[in-house]
Amino acid sequence: MGKVTGFLEIDRQVQKYQPASDRIRHFREFTLPMSDKEVEKQAARCMDCGIPFCHGPTGCPIHNQIPDWNDLVYNGDWDSAIRNLHSTNNFPEFTGRICPAPCEEACTLNLEDIPVAIKTVEQAIADKAYETGHIRPYPPEKKTGKRVAVIGSGPAGMAAAQQLGRAGHDVHVYERESRPGGLMRYGIPDFKIEKHYIDRRIEQMQGEGVSFHCGVNVGVDKPVAELLAEHDAVLYCGGSETPRPANIPGDDLSGVYDAMPYLVQQNRRVGGEPIQSVAWPSHPIIAGGQHVVVVGGGDTASDCIGTAFRQGAVRVTQLDIRPQPPEKEDKLAVWPYWATKMRTSSSQAEGAEREFQVATLAFIGEDGQLTGVRCCEVDEKRKPIAGTEFVIRADLAFIAIGFAGPANDGVMKELDGEIKVVTDSRRSRNVEADDRDYRTSIDRLYAAGDVRRGQSLVVWAIREGRQAARAIDEALMGSSVLPR
Repeated sequence: MGKVTGFLEIDRQVQKYQPASDRIRHFREFTLPMSDKEVEKQAARCMDCGIPFCHGPTGCPIHNQIPDWNDLVYNGDWDSAIRNLHSTNNFPEFTGRICPAPCEEACTLNLEDIPVAIKTVEQAIADKAYETGHIRPYPPEKKTGKRVAVIGSGPAGMAAAQQLGRAGHDVHVYERESRPGGLMRYGIPDFKIEKHYIDRRIEQMQGEGVSFHCGVNVGVDKPVAELLAEHDAVLYCGGSETPRPANIPGDDLSGVYDAMPYLVQQNRRVGGEPIQSVAWPSHPIIAGGQHVVVVGGGDTASDCIGTAFRQGAVRVTQLDIRPQPPEKEDKLAVWPYWATKMRTSSSQAEGAEREFQVATLAFIGEDGQLTGVRCCEVDEKRKPIAGTEFVIRADLAFIAIGFAGPANDGVMKELDGEIKVVTDSRRSRNVEADDRDYRTSIDRLYAAGDVRRGQSLVVWAIREGRQAARAIDEALMGSSVLPR
């Protein structure tokens, strides 16, 4: 695909960033778009692989036909490229911005550390589709007369709702917050994805007949049992929201917070909304002029770092209990799988100090206020090494070590009470449903996304939403033309 000798003739190029000194002064996206010609050259690097691992099980969870649309872009056929991309991915402008791109890890050229710039090309296709008017409502030719409710409007709920609406069903999406998008709107900072992209998709879906009911906390304002009585099927896409317990002494001090209330607050500020959230209530948290410590090494921790710098933090230190990974992986041992290697996010590159193989022993303070974090080095089994304790000054600390399952109130409280849905055996208590028909133990109740599989990537949520939509359509109509 692409130009047969392109990978030999053309160097890998990806979008550049604004300098860190400039981008930390605002919350807007800071990537610098490439010209169409530059993107076409990058698409030309896609090889004619015998087996394209980029869209196999190790690469793209939604099986984007990457070589196909790279070839179309290389040949200047952007219209066909977006049609191809939309055939597998409802929201390529989301994944082109916030997916970590396992497809590039699986690219054959990654054996030489020069994978095709798949993520850059994908975002360019989606953005050009907006410019050319290809992202517009595509309402169904006829209605089925069936009503489907979707609980939650994150990427899984949005993908399922769009697919079901296009199949002709009367789809109603119930969202607890004041605007749709779930944690993609309220959890991911605007400097990674500006929220007008979500608004455009909501507008498109409304034009296709999907109804959004915001400010409705299902399980509190409207019982699940009532939804089941009013609809032919109900799909639960509530996400994974319960912070994983850190059990660190001193976590009750003023100045110690879970990561999500902090991120949600700032996203609501940027969006012009009151900072108080239904799910993440908290008093105002501002990092301006503060010494900040972030516990955790994942994407949420990086989002806290970038947000703190933009608020004017004096110093940001990230603590990671894992050992510092190697700069380069052993390709023959791990390719085409996701490799453990040293990665530096754009937020970390803005000036964060990173401590590896360090355990957080306790938060310490005076008069109930956080003043520092007591740490120590750990061995390969994560056991403290005697004599290595040290204290880092901290006015604010954010715990970002992941999520342990769906929220315990609202929907899950009702499902645990009167309805008695079956959950998995893990401590996370995800709703039990397989990845073929997505049925729960309750008749006509389905589950998809993080509430079923546990915390994961946006691309996995889109996949599960699409597959659940197919399963529901098939159950309601006896057959389905929706793709899995």
